[in-house]
Amino acid sequence: MKYQFRKLNFWIVLGVDVLLLVAAHLLAYVIRFDGVVPQEQQANISVLGFLLPVKLVLFHFFGLYRGMWRYTSLADLLNILKACVVAGFITLGGILLLNRFDGFSRAVFVLDALLTFLFIAGFRISLRLSCQKAFCLPFLQDDAGKRQRRKRLLIIGAGDAAEKVTREINDNKALPYIVAGFLDDHPSKIGQQIHGIPVLGPIADLSEYVFKTKANEVLIAIPSASRDQMQRIVELCRACGIPFKTLPGLGELISDRVSIKAIRDVSYKDLLGRPPVRLELEEIGEVLGGKTVLVTGAGGSIGSELCRQIVRFHPANLILMDASEQNLYQIEMELLHEYGFRDYVAVLGKVQDKGLLESLFPHYRPTVVFHAAAYKHVPMVERNPWEGVYNNIFASKRLMEVSARSGVERFIVISTDKAVRPTNVMGATKRMTEILMQGFCEKSKRAGSGTRFMAVRFGNVLGSSGSVIPLFRRQIELGGPVTVTHPDMTRYFMSIEEASQLILQAATMGEGGEVFILEMGTPVRIGQMARDLIQLCGKEPDTEIEIKYTGLRPGEKMYEELITEGEGIVKTGHEKIMVLRGNGASLEDLQDSLERLKQFASNHDAEGIKAELGKVIPEYTSQVSESVLPKG
Repeated sequence: MKYQFRKLNFWIVLGVDVLLLVAAHLLAYVIRFDGVVPQEQQANISVLGFLLPVKLVLFHFFGLYRGMWRYTSLADLLNILKACVVAGFITLGGILLLNRFDGFSRAVFVLDALLTFLFIAGFRISLRLSCQKAFCLPFLQDDAGKRQRRKRLLIIGAGDAAEKVTREINDNKALPYIVAGFLDDHPSKIGQQIHGIPVLGPIADLSEYVFKTKANEVLIAIPSASRDQMQRIVELCRACGIPFKTLPGLGELISDRVSIKAIRDVSYKDLLGRPPVRLELEEIGEVLGGKTVLVTGAGGSIGSELCRQIVRFHPANLILMDASEQNLYQIEMELLHEYGFRDYVAVLGKVQDKGLLESLFPHYRPTVVFHAAAYKHVPMVERNPWEGVYNNIFASKRLMEVSARSGVERFIVISTDKAVRPTNVMGATKRMTEILMQGFCEKSKRAGSGTRFMAVRFGNVLGSSGSVIPLFRRQIELGGPVTVTHPDMTRYFMSIEEASQLILQAATMGEGGEVFILEMGTPVRIGQMARDLIQLCGKEPDTEIEIKYTGLRPGEKMYEELITEGEGIVKTGHEKIMVLRGNGASLEDLQDSLERLKQFASNHDAEGIKAELGKVIPEYTSQVSESVLPKG
């Protein structure tokens, strides 16, 4: 409060408040006595000497002089109401105790409280409006010039998201937008207004209202839009021939705050139309809050998004581990500068480095480990299978060993749908990691160490390393062709944000040994995905951009699966997470196979690796493909 005394604005507002309080009290007498105040009542006006200090003290108590008046909100109006009511009760109580209202009119004080609220609230609202609309003469000319340069924005959707964006545009005159109107399919909203701006009509009439409002840009402000809704809206926007953008889905809004900063171009993830994830925040907070969390592959697509989601739950320390210097630096800078999170350690190194792990764990003592580091590119690992063995199997095994010895509470392996009836080395190595996880879980239970090992299996995530989306976009930028392996190839897709949120949710549910499976929805044809992306980029498939079918690559499957027959999948309490308990082998039974795999990998023997993986994983069907090194 002492800093307020130094501000001229504070004294101006305080002076106006005093005048308004005096005016409210005098007007209360005038209204009560129909404009003619009796002589005997005029002496009672001296009660202002008591009333004014009481009200000003209460205004200070309720924070009316601590806010920024240009941002006056409903909360401020509520505080004014509270102050007026309390002041009224104090005044009435004081007079009642002193002379039991002998010679005083109770109605005067009721009217005084009402008029005080109206005057003070009206004054605060006027201050906000004057700042928003730039009523002050010195700013009129500049604001008019800026308005001429702003884009006229037509907003699709007239819900909470649209209201928040509109309020932000109105409050911040530096933003290059002026809202021209809203479109919404809800009949009750049409004809209504949001912040004085009309809801013009249904979304289907977009082209008509673009012309009528002279809109320069369209904003899709429906974060919960379904796939069909989004595709329809995008087609309407493209037909209008003006730029269109969107607010991200609710899953992307980590802080759950809609903002003008979140506006971006429409991407393929918007066309997936997957509903937002229901998170049990309290349970996740109990697992992560105040704990030391280690994320391997922290700079990768899944690992970095896990880090962004984890910081929401305020871990005591977040250990970022990655072998890529650039990726690690990027997530480190993002957490520091964009999220303001400082309780992290960036560890540059490989999970295969046994000495590093054995020094790292005793020093930082992580409580929860998310193992996202892996080689995931199917054709690349197929041609370099020894690296898949080293990185996906033995590095994971080493990390599990150190975690068990260090008393880690929860260890979560990030797996893949390619581990189901694998037809490639990458999928087989990830299935082997799941089997190892269950072996370590069994050993942990026997030893009573308490470490809960579990895995989370899901399909493709949009934008991850190896995803077709960046490739398709680059091919479209170059004018085509867009290469698709087969017209009937399908894949499951979800966004990185959704996958990461469900991983955190699954981590709270595991008791040990589970393979959690994320509900992936309906598989998507890759050919149709290519067409949708071409259209999102403003081009026409087959005419402007050619789609070329190239045939399946080494190790690829036509269709992906999430479970193997007989695995015994069971529903959980979460509608998007299922669980299975497969038949995990004991570590002792796997020892000989692991030794042979290590020998084959050190000799760069691709055929030996595939043969040995087939012995441990009977459902693995290896394909004939050449590695980068010749046999023998």
